[in-house]
Amino acid sequence: MSAALSPDGRWLAVDLVTGIWVVPAAGGRARKLTDDLQDATLPSWSPDGRQITFQSYRDGNFHVYVIDAAGGTPRKLTSGQYDHREPVFSPDGTKIAVSSDRDGSYGVWLLDVASGAITVAASTVDEEGSPRWSRDGTRIIFSVNDTAIDVVTVATGARQRLVTATGTDKFYGPAFGPNDTPSYMRLRGADADLMLGDKQLTKGEDVFGFAANWAQDSVLYTADGRIRLRDPNGAVKDIPFTATVNTAQRHYHRRVRDIDSLAPKPVKGIASPVVSKDGKQIAFRALNAIYVVAAAGGTPTKLVDDGYFNSDPDFSPDGTKLLYASDRHGTADLWIRDLATGKDSVLTELPGAQTAPRWSPDGSRVAYNDQDGAGWVLDVATGKVQQITPALFMPGRPTWSPDGTVVALAAVKPFSKRYREGTSQILTVNLRTNTLQYAEPMPFRSLATRGDDGPLWSPDGKYLAFTVESVAWIAPVDATGKLVGDPRQVTTEVTDSLAWQGNDTLVYLSKGRLKAQRIAGGAPRTIRLDFSWARPRPPQRTVVHAGAYWDGTAKDLRQNVSIVVEDGKIADVCARQDVSGVDASDLTAMPGLIDIHNHWHLRGRQWGDRQGRLWLSYGVTTTRSPGDPVYQMLETREALESGRRVGPRYFGTGEAIDGSRVYYNFMRPTLSPEQMNLELSRAAELEYDFIKTYVRLPVAYQQKVVQAAHAAGMPLSSHYLYPAANIGMDAMEHTGATNRLGYSHTVSRIRRAYQDVVTLFTRSGMSVTPTLFTSKWMYAEDKSLVDDVRTRTLFPKWEYDLLVGQANGAGLPENAYVRTNLAGDVDMLLRIHRAGGFVVTGTDSPLDNVAVSTHQNLRAMVKFGFTPHEALTTATHNPARWLGLQDRIGAIKPGAHADLSLVSGNPLQDIKAAAAVRKVMVGGVLRTVDELMAPFQTPTARTVTNEVLPATPTAAKQHWWHVPEWSEHICCAG
Repeated sequence: MSAALSPDGRWLAVDLVTGIWVVPAAGGRARKLTDDLQDATLPSWSPDGRQITFQSYRDGNFHVYVIDAAGGTPRKLTSGQYDHREPVFSPDGTKIAVSSDRDGSYGVWLLDVASGAITVAASTVDEEGSPRWSRDGTRIIFSVNDTAIDVVTVATGARQRLVTATGTDKFYGPAFGPNDTPSYMRLRGADADLMLGDKQLTKGEDVFGFAANWAQDSVLYTADGRIRLRDPNGAVKDIPFTATVNTAQRHYHRRVRDIDSLAPKPVKGIASPVVSKDGKQIAFRALNAIYVVAAAGGTPTKLVDDGYFNSDPDFSPDGTKLLYASDRHGTADLWIRDLATGKDSVLTELPGAQTAPRWSPDGSRVAYNDQDGAGWVLDVATGKVQQITPALFMPGRPTWSPDGTVVALAAVKPFSKRYREGTSQILTVNLRTNTLQYAEPMPFRSLATRGDDGPLWSPDGKYLAFTVESVAWIAPVDATGKLVGDPRQVTTEVTDSLAWQGNDTLVYLSKGRLKAQRIAGGAPRTIRLDFSWARPRPPQRTVVHAGAYWDGTAKDLRQNVSIVVEDGKIADVCARQDVSGVDASDLTAMPGLIDIHNHWHLRGRQWGDRQGRLWLSYGVTTTRSPGDPVYQMLETREALESGRRVGPRYFGTGEAIDGSRVYYNFMRPTLSPEQMNLELSRAAELEYDFIKTYVRLPVAYQQKVVQAAHAAGMPLSSHYLYPAANIGMDAMEHTGATNRLGYSHTVSRIRRAYQDVVTLFTRSGMSVTPTLFTSKWMYAEDKSLVDDVRTRTLFPKWEYDLLVGQANGAGLPENAYVRTNLAGDVDMLLRIHRAGGFVVTGTDSPLDNVAVSTHQNLRAMVKFGFTPHEALTTATHNPARWLGLQDRIGAIKPGAHADLSLVSGNPLQDIKAAAAVRKVMVGGVLRTVDELMAPFQTPTARTVTNEVLPATPTAAKQHWWHVPEWSEHICCAG
């Protein structure tokens, strides 16, 4: 929270849980001025004490409002598609200084209160923010990139550097202190201290990063969850106050997806459909295989089905070959299937991954993306490859201009470096002029996703097709891909995964059905696919003879038991029987672990078939994704449930519903109630297991999503605790992650949480998912998970190299503070857990390391206070309850699904034993760790050599956001 002292010293304006409150300066009961929908923070008093200005996210962008201190209706002072933050009244009350991203980065601007005119005070390519006025109103102090503090003279624009950070220090909340000495919070490792010039005023306090209030030599600030007054002698007095907020009851009928039925179901997981150039055939990925079907529909023909991850097919221009990516040689390479002979041949065998390929119009080249998001071109005849773009943050699949001189793809362009969200735009790579060019599909509008939603060139080169606001559009373009006319809407129903059929028709997916729509208009046509999937019948009977077992609830192990499994479920647990079965007499049987926060398809193409095998090898038998490209998610879910792919159970949602700005490629920018209805209709039809809303969705929209989702029986999660707890949200992901404010209300910058957080979680019943990224510090004490044969075998090399680097860096002196931060995160979770709250284990992998981070999270929880039993409960019983499957998974008891992890040791005494997996069972199907590793244990001999040519000039990094996805350490995806 921040606190602002009124000019007469009698009142405090405080922002608590996204509301503006007024409190007597001596303390007392707080009075709330704004409602939950206002989403208001950072108050500042007018010089006469009659008004308070604040930033508000009410309409989907940050804008400046004022409200009478006595109460009333807030009045909006700024508008538009840019953000206006951190307002503060000038001493004469005529202006409000704000930070805004109006010109490509954050700068300090002046809002004239009477006229509404906005003029610049300080704006460069740096990120300038958190302005505060001098007492005489002639100067403004502000932060620069959080690593320096400057002052600007308003009349002349002259700037002066006051403070420069050393090392990794960060500065927040600058203000003018006594004698105009700069005051600020300095974040140094695990210390957050109030500074005055170069003098440190606090020690051991958790000072919050907001401007302090100086009255002569006394200072009022917020720290340790309190409003604090420090006198010139250093004596500290806390100002007591109380504030009451509500939490909503959650009464709705929870729909749980059927995980038992053996009845056939129509295939809806149709990933990345493409149409042949003659318009007669459609290829796509489904059920862990690549299929081809006649464009009129019918029964698809399975072409590539070897158990590996074969994806992203594309027809050669002459229709004789099918290009695709496959990891059958260990990692994703490019392959060709000769459609006449059925012969497969490999095109690339490079050290990284080659994914999302697309033929050039003449068939001589292939454009593709690598594991870092860089774009490449392969010369098919020679095998030579050349990089044509820098590493991009999760770009889309490329498309070629008809003359083969330009490649276009979807790429994010942020509004500023300070807050990473932006719009997904059309990036054209001109191979003739060696230029990169970004273009918005429409002003301030974003492509729906950066996957299969375009841009996609029409064969005749006249149009680019793309999805915006959940429907398809086409825009006229010139030969270079430049938009030369207004886009025109083609579809009205929810639209995904575009493909051209000739020059006049778009083929697309809508709610799991292939459709075709002529761009001239008319009714869409359904392309009926006659195929289905079904769960295989589980093994009829298996008996597991275990030396010991933990049922998921007991405080101790039970020794020498036989676990009788019939038809995939546990029929009995009894004293050891003398019958044939699985000999696990030297092992402990425990429920399979549940990692409830991971994103299979954040790097799904790069991980391929390795991912599911790795999860199982570490005893994780159920996963849940709070955000994945929807048809990739569906395809994986159906492939796993049908037994066509090896891996754990998979629960998930599609793209997270977001607001006007996005960052990750699988966020849905949602801008209107009409579009929201389209999004929710897709979620219901495709049987999402829950709904995820992301960080830029306004509270009013989030409230509508809650109502619709609960009516459909679906729970919801987001990154927010409040007002989420009061509008019916079911969960918060992360202890304190990506937030539109740029900071969290649940944990401070040094990862401490206070009474309001614990109380809100326990009283609301909302779950919290740890995603302890700071658990990497544990590698400083133990690198056994890094050295483990499962990790070395099943991690792709580039992922393993990253893990080794993280592990080796964990013990460095400059990372020592991470231990303190990790302890703070776990302390929050432990207090919630022991107060009766709802903690569920999740990791956000692959942003953290797949499977091994699940165990690092559990080990960190035990290291800092949880008992092994408590930690394991958060990865078994609790997430099973969240999924609506309590006593059906996450437990070993009669009637539960036979999801078992057979480990060496006693996990209730040593949490490390939970990772010592030797065998694993999902639904009665038993696999050994050796069996899971086998396809990737022996490297395949190379059969082709690809010469790497010098990169084109367009491959040079041109903007700060040109980075590989793994380099971003700002938590979190979803």
